[in-house]
Amino acid sequence: MKKRWLAFSALLLAGAGGYWAFEANKYRIPGILQDWKDPVQPNRAIAWQQGPAKPPEGKRPPNIILIVADDLGYNDISLGGGGVAGVVKTPNIDALARDGVNFTTAYAANATCSPSRAAMMTGRYPTRFGFEYTAVPVEFAENLAHGEGVGPHRAIFHDELITPDIPAYPDMGVPASEVTIAEAVKAAGYHTLHIGKWHLGEARKLQPQAQGFDESLAILAGAAMFLPEDDPDGVNAKLPWDPIDRFIWANLRHAVTFNGSKRFHPKGHMTDYFADEAIEAIEANRNRSFFLYLAFNAPHTPLQATKADYDKLPQIKDHKTRVYGAMIAQLDRRIGDVMAKLKEAGIDDNTLVIFTSDNGGAWYNGMPDLNAPFRGWKATFFEGGIRAPLFMRWPGGIAAGTQRADVTGHLDIFATIAAAAGAKLPNDRTIDSENILAGPAKRPAMFWRSGDYRAVRAGDWKLQVTKRPEKARLYNLAADPTERHDLAASDPQRVAELSAMIEAQNRGMAKPIWPGLVEGPVRIDVPLDAPWKDGQDYIYWTN
Repeated sequence: MKKRWLAFSALLLAGAGGYWAFEANKYRIPGILQDWKDPVQPNRAIAWQQGPAKPPEGKRPPNIILIVADDLGYNDISLGGGGVAGVVKTPNIDALARDGVNFTTAYAANATCSPSRAAMMTGRYPTRFGFEYTAVPVEFAENLAHGEGVGPHRAIFHDELITPDIPAYPDMGVPASEVTIAEAVKAAGYHTLHIGKWHLGEARKLQPQAQGFDESLAILAGAAMFLPEDDPDGVNAKLPWDPIDRFIWANLRHAVTFNGSKRFHPKGHMTDYFADEAIEAIEANRNRSFFLYLAFNAPHTPLQATKADYDKLPQIKDHKTRVYGAMIAQLDRRIGDVMAKLKEAGIDDNTLVIFTSDNGGAWYNGMPDLNAPFRGWKATFFEGGIRAPLFMRWPGGIAAGTQRADVTGHLDIFATIAAAAGAKLPNDRTIDSENILAGPAKRPAMFWRSGDYRAVRAGDWKLQVTKRPEKARLYNLAADPTERHDLAASDPQRVAELSAMIEAQNRGMAKPIWPGLVEGPVRIDVPLDAPWKDGQDYIYWTN
C-alpha cells in the first residue's frame, strides 16, 4: 500500500507539471491522498442502538453528558457580560452555570486541544503517558513553520527531529493501554456514546469505538469543514494570514465517520448535525443510563456560519467577527435544544451535564478580545489560553446558583463522572483526577508543559518559564488575575521554589510519544493579523 501511495503521488506531481506544481500544491497532498483512499460518501442515516422500551423500576444512576466546545474564548460566553463583539449572547450556555455549579477558577489541562482532551478522557496529566503535543501530520507542522512568523521572530521547523521512530499521524493518540472514562463507566453498566471531534488517534485501535465507546459519530481529526465551501446556505470567512487556516481549507472535508466507517457527508452544518444526532441518541437511550461525550467542533476554524445565523447579526461590521459570532449563537441555540430534549424525555432531573472548552480562543482568528479580560491565547499558558468555563448541572444532585472558586479543571472531570456513575477508578496507575462534587481538589498545585514552555499554579502564585525567550514570569493571581505585573525580578526566592516544583513534577512524566516539530511565536496581547510593534511580549509555542 505504501508503494502504491508513493506511485500515486508521483503521478500527481507529473500530471501537475513537476516541481513548480509541487511547490504550489504540496500542502494539498494529504487531502488529495485521503480523498483517493477514502472518498467522502453521500449522507447516510444513523441508526442509534435502541435501549429498553420502558425505564427500569426504582432509582438508577444519572445519565451523564460531557459537552466540550472547541477553542471557545473566555469572553465568548455572555455569562460575565461579554460575548462576541459585546453583541452575541449565550443564554443556554449561561443557564448551565446558573442552574448548577459554576467553577469560576477552572483550567484546561493544556493550551491546545489534543492534550486537553486526553486529560479529560483519562483523568491524568497527558504528559504522564507521552501525549505532550497536539497530534498533527508532519506536513501540517512543516506548513505551519514554512516562512511564517511575526516581526523579527520566525517559526522554527525541527527537521532534525524527524526520525523513523515518529509514529505515523494516525497512530498519534491516547495509547490503548490508558483507561478512558468511557471504559470506566461502561464497566459500571453505562451505554457510552461519542458525537463530534475526537483528535485522540485515527488508527482503528485508537478510535473511540476501540476506547470504550459503544457508538461513535466522529470527526477523527482536529477539525473539519462545517459545510462544503460552496454551500449556498453557508457564509465563509477565510483568514489569509493564518497557515493553519490555509491548511484546513486545502485538506479537510465536510465529512464524518460512524464506528470506523468510510467517511460520509453530514446533513447540513456540522453544529446542527451533531446537535440533531445527540437528540436522536438521547431518545434512543432515554430508558437506560448513558454517557454521552458531545464534542462540538465549533467555533474552531474554518469559520463557517449558516446564512440564517449570519443575517441575524448586521450590527457586527467586521465580516470574520460576524461569522464567528454567528457560529457561537448557533452553538448556544443547539445546546439549548439538547437540554430541551432532556426535559421532553423526562430525564432532566437525573442527568449530569458538564460543559467546558478545550482551551482558550485562538490568536490566529484575528479578533482581539476573545479571552478578555485575560491576557494570552490558545497555545499560551497565560490565563487567556488555559482558563476554561466549567459548569455542572444536575437538578437532582447539584443546587442551582452555586459558585465555587477553588482551583480545578479538566483533570477533575474523569473522577467526578466516575463518582456520579458509581464507576471504579483504575488502581494500577497514578490518577490525577479528583471528584470535585465531593469538595475542592486536594492537590497542592496544577502544572502545564509543552516542550520547554512550562507553568505551575500553586495557591495564588503562578510561574511561567520559557526557553525562547529565556524568561521566568511570576504573577500573584489574587492581586493580579490578568497577569499584568511580573514579579519575577522582585521575588527570586519564590521563582526558585516554583521552578523546583516544576522540575519535581517533570521527573515523573514520560518521554513524548512524538516530538514537537515546530516552534512558533505567539504574541501575548494581540492576534496574529495585528501589525508588529517593537516591544511586544511573546512566547514560542512548541508542538
